[in-house]
Amino acid sequence: MNNIMKILATATIIISVLLWVPNIVFQEASSLWLYTFVFSGIGIILSILIKSKILIIGNAITFLSFFPVMFVGYLLDFSSQFIK
Repeated sequence: MNNIMKILATATIIISVLLWVPNIVFQEASSLWLYTFVFSGIGIILSILIKSKILIIGNAITFLSFFPVMFVGYLLDFSSQFIK
């Protein structure tokens, strides 16, 4: 049972990262990134159940990834005004 939960918790990290791909890589406005909150929340719960600190941290980082990604995006947009 622990192996299944460990695989699922790891999969939630991977899925959460992949949900950012349309926005970051393809520069296409997609609301798929909102699912990172759902998948990472599930991953955090699974990680707590199996008591894996690494998976808890990984899922927490993906859960909170919205704020650093948006900060970097706005910073790049702001700095591009000075390059022109």
